[in-house]
Amino acid sequence: MKTRGLLIAAILLAALSGTLYWSNRHKPADSTVSASASAATKILDFKQDDLTAFDVKKKDEPALALEKSGGSWKIMQPKPLDADQESVSGVVSTLSSLKADRVIEEKASNLKPFGLADPDLTVDVTLKDNKKSRLLIGNATPTGNDYYAKLENDPRVFTIESYNKSSIDKSASDLRDKRLLTLDLDKASQIELSAAKQEITFARNKDEWQILKPKPWRADGFAVDELVQTLKDAKLETAASAEDQKKAVSGFNSGKPVATVKISAPAGTQVLQVRKDKDAYYAKSSAVDGVFQVASSLSTGLEKKLDDFRNKKLFDFGYETPDKIEIHDAGKSYYLTHGGEDWWGPDGKKLDSSSVDALLEKLRDLSADKFPDSGFGKPSIEIKVVSKNNKQTENVEIAKSGSSYVAKREGEPALYGLEPVLVTGFEKAAADLKPAPPPASAAEKKK
Repeated sequence: MKTRGLLIAAILLAALSGTLYWSNRHKPADSTVSASASAATKILDFKQDDLTAFDVKKKDEPALALEKSGGSWKIMQPKPLDADQESVSGVVSTLSSLKADRVIEEKASNLKPFGLADPDLTVDVTLKDNKKSRLLIGNATPTGNDYYAKLENDPRVFTIESYNKSSIDKSASDLRDKRLLTLDLDKASQIELSAAKQEITFARNKDEWQILKPKPWRADGFAVDELVQTLKDAKLETAASAEDQKKAVSGFNSGKPVATVKISAPAGTQVLQVRKDKDAYYAKSSAVDGVFQVASSLSTGLEKKLDDFRNKKLFDFGYETPDKIEIHDAGKSYYLTHGGEDWWGPDGKKLDSSSVDALLEKLRDLSADKFPDSGFGKPSIEIKVVSKNNKQTENVEIAKSGSSYVAKREGEPALYGLEPVLVTGFEKAAADLKPAPPPASAAEKKK
């Protein structure tokens, strides 16, 4: 029985082997789809700096054409527009190193099943040596994760990942420069702001801002920098279609003025107007043709009051360590000199560093809560702070005014209203100054 079973098993094994051999010998020679992994197969491969122009053409839509001149990209079609260099760089980066996910056919005789006979998207690239390539992108694969693609003069059909198509499939609205002000605002020398029924003029002196109008006052540098950032972020919110333009022009013309800003820089002058119609905001810029809807945050950043831009601090030394401090308060005087890492009193004795740090903190806290037009009488406190390697001297006088205090900086017409708690806290810190503890003896150090 065992011998008979082994004989039957041998016969079945031989039959199966023959069937497998025959199957391998008679596979279809002309399979319609022969997919192979080709992650390393490059479809396009060039240096980004070598690209001088590219066109993106979609079915039934105007062609998008870009050219590089002087190192910058510009949209030439459907109409001349400045381009957003960062957005264009994303497209260029994708094109310059476009790789296939898979090779579907080595020699495709029929492109129609892939949507490549009449492609949905065609991209022409031109390099410095005038070498040109045309990329065709067709249908999505059955899974929807990839798209069929090929080069015009290459018989192979590839698939590319969907994010590659998304990166390339852009319109003029996607790639245009959306800034409403195109000047380099970091180099702006003057800003004229008309908003909230006020007219304010700021001027830059090196890295510091000053208020020129309505009066020459110190400016809060952080507040003005926020204004500059708001202007940098001023961008059109919606695409500039004909319908968008019509709606924006109507809204702007019938809208209520919110703000007008005039910016002067070495490259020229630009003006931005913002208006509100119902709940929408519209802007018109001298730098860009047309009227555009903008985000409400632009209005919020421009509609600030004059006092929001004024420097409320009595002293400008900030968090730097001053060189000298001199205080006269109701018959008491304090003299402090900084040397090395220590503070010294008028008698040449070292001061307790913690008590000096407390005084510096109170000096920095002296900040206005309002800007009165009057109320400065006979000063009861005089403070002199020398800083920046003895190059900056600030003299401040503080006078009692009713239940509060009013301060004045030497050489400035502005008055600063101070809350009493700030002044009394400063006076206490000055009174609490004390000498440094004596150095430990040798015996104490050994303990």
